[in-house]
Amino acid sequence: MRKWMTGAALAAALAGAASLAGAQQAPLDGALTIVVGYPPGGSSDRIARLVADRLKDRVGVPVVVENKTGAGGRIAAQGLHAAPATQNVLMLANPAVMVVAPLVYAQPGYDAQRDFKPVSLVSEYKFALAVPGSSPIQDVAALRLWLRANPKQFTVGVPATGSLPHFFALMLGREIGQEPEVVGYRGSAPLISELIGGILPQGIDTLDTLLPQHRAGKIRILATSGETRDADLKEVPTFREGGVNLAADGWNAFFAPAAMPEAKVKRLGADIAAILREPAMQQAVRAVFLEPVSRDASDTAKALAAYRQQWEPVVRDSGFTATQ
Repeated sequence: MRKWMTGAALAAALAGAASLAGAQQAPLDGALTIVVGYPPGGSSDRIARLVADRLKDRVGVPVVVENKTGAGGRIAAQGLHAAPATQNVLMLANPAVMVVAPLVYAQPGYDAQRDFKPVSLVSEYKFALAVPGSSPIQDVAALRLWLRANPKQFTVGVPATGSLPHFFALMLGREIGQEPEVVGYRGSAPLISELIGGILPQGIDTLDTLLPQHRAGKIRILATSGETRDADLKEVPTFREGGVNLAADGWNAFFAPAAMPEAKVKRLGADIAAILREPAMQQAVRAVFLEPVSRDASDTAKALAAYRQQWEPVVRDSGFTATQ
């Protein structure tokens, strides 16, 4: 009798486990759309397509990337906010959309923390401080000495006002005890052009943007913003190694509309995190100068809370506001 009950219990347990596994592995109820708020070809678009290509095999349905450009990514966020619970849609977003815009726009069209659910953090990226290639300044320590003698020359170009490089420049000024004059350009191209020409004494942008010109000798990167040196730029120290207590990263993460069922959010988060652990995927992400990150939905929520804690005070204290 005892053997029969033990066998029956075992059979029931196995059946339950199989049922649970089947539910976890069941395909989504329709195609999945990944929305990117930036044009094709950029780093956000590229990583979204890398993930989409692998995700379709895990979820068993087509995964399509859709570029909804405009308003610095806010149009994509507004569309995701309005998505119904029955729609399979995710958005790949960065701090400009999820941290900065809700603070600097009076009516961004969404509440970043209430209207979305974090799904999976997938990459981080560094910022870099650069000077013209013709500049005699070789490192951050030399720059600080020069700025003490020439405080009015602390002019820092950034690709746009209200961008993460803008607020990183303010972080840098706070740490070295000098207030920078931040000059916003209309994108990275004019910023780099004036940096190369020596018109601009200092510039801050994402590392992947500045790296090609640094390698060509046209500009010189003095420091990068990570906790450790960048694998593609091992000869350049971090800010902390240069004597400035400053480290900050940007990131890309997938978000779901708040209406998406929690089970589906967790399933997608686990699948995307698994994809980012694959060696081939990590290599592909690093090839576009991003650092791959593997975090499920729960860990992503914790990581994003820490990022907000770092960036929000800087944005608020700047007093910067933007218009629609």
